Amino acid sequence: MIQTVPAAQPAPVLAADLGGTKISAGLVDGAGRVHARRTVPTGAMAGPVAVVATLVEVLTVVREDAAAQALAPAAVGIGTAGVVDSGTGRIVSATDAIPGWAGTELGTSVAAALDLPTRVLNDVHAHALGEDTFGAGAGASSLLLVAVGTGIGGALVQGGAVLTGTRGVAGHVGHVPVPEADGVPCTCGRTGHVEGLASGPGTLAAYRRAGGQAGDTREVVARAEGGEELAATVLRTCALAIGRMVGGLLNVLDPEVVVLTGGMAGAGRSWWQAVHDGVAHEAIDLVAGTEVLPATAEDAALLGAAQFVNTREEP
Repeated sequence: MIQTVPAAQPAPVLAADLGGTKISAGLVDGAGRVHARRTVPTGAMAGPVAVVATLVEVLTVVREDAAAQALAPAAVGIGTAGVVDSGTGRIVSATDAIPGWAGTELGTSVAAALDLPTRVLNDVHAHALGEDTFGAGAGASSLLLVAVGTGIGGALVQGGAVLTGTRGVAGHVGHVPVPEADGVPCTCGRTGHVEGLASGPGTLAAYRRAGGQAGDTREVVARAEGGEELAATVLRTCALAIGRMVGGLLNVLDPEVVVLTGGMAGAGRSWWQAVHDGVAHEAIDLVAGTEVLPATAEDAALLGAAQFVNTREEP
């Protein structure tokens, strides 16, 4: 089993959270405080070279701002969309959120530009490390994080290490099949996966398939909270599917705590109740009492990217 051991004196780290819409960056000190925080548009449609240039530019600005506070980074940690080879920092696979992102040598490009050692991991993996260390999972021996937003992703952290899998794919919980999604197209090109039904866009699509008219998912949630029966039924079905997926994963992984994050985690009490009902439906008795909690760590992905840098692996 691989265990991660924190560095004796964690050094400040330039950290970035790179998504399809925006890049957030800051300098994370050894106590987990974020300094010189900046957020800029990703500019994904401009292509990978331009995205990397934007990332380097914002990290350079953060570095300069931090220098004014007498803080000097020793390394760079990046959480990014896509499947990542965390050994090399190369993007192995990615959706079209950043066209052409697969194949990008992100780690070596940033390291060369900033002349700093650089480590890269998947953004949801980074978020899970941040929650495990500084958020709802602090003090727990293991944590399963599920992010329900534009897509559905996840990560398992055990003993301070995020499990990436043989090919870096571990945590793609959105592609777990659930009965409620039977026949529903998924973003991966298959059908029946929970992401196609219960992500933010999936929930909106489900409402429209049921005959409802709404401009976005927030409107569906607002109608459900306001008492509209159709919206409430659709929202419950989607949230129940999330809960059934989580319950099934509890049976397989047995984490100490489950943390839910992403836009849909803010969908209100009825959504959360349906998630808990779904967990109860699937989880066997031994794991049925596992806490399922909302995320609490601010800047979790930045904190997790820094944590990834400031640990070493031991067999």
